[in-house]
Amino acid sequence: MKKYQKLLIAALTVVSLQACSGFIYRIDIPQGNYLEQKDVEKLRIDMTKEQVIYVLGRPVVKDSFNHDKWYYVYSMKRGMTGEKFRKDLVIEFVDDKVAKVSGDMDLSEDFNTPLEQ
Repeated sequence: MKKYQKLLIAALTVVSLQACSGFIYRIDIPQGNYLEQKDVEKLRIDMTKEQVIYVLGRPVVKDSFNHDKWYYVYSMKRGMTGEKFRKDLVIEFVDDKVAKVSGDMDLSEDFNTPLEQ
């Protein structure tokens, strides 16, 4: 009888400790370039690569086969909820100047106006 009682206590202890695992704090896991909308709105057509680095920082990924295409990728996994989201921004250059920007961020209305004007 004592053998079963010890086994029952051990099983209840394991189950009760497992129930507490929901209370453990899990950190958020951000990865990549965190871009703010206000920074992306500073981009303009014909900006140089150095100017883009100054505004957004260095890209996470540069295409190995196309050095004129930069990828800014940001992903986040929320620790407590497990929710995942991702934002991408792709900048393409022609003659070392911004030619096209695409992705999840909105560009400013002045994007097509070069900085000199």
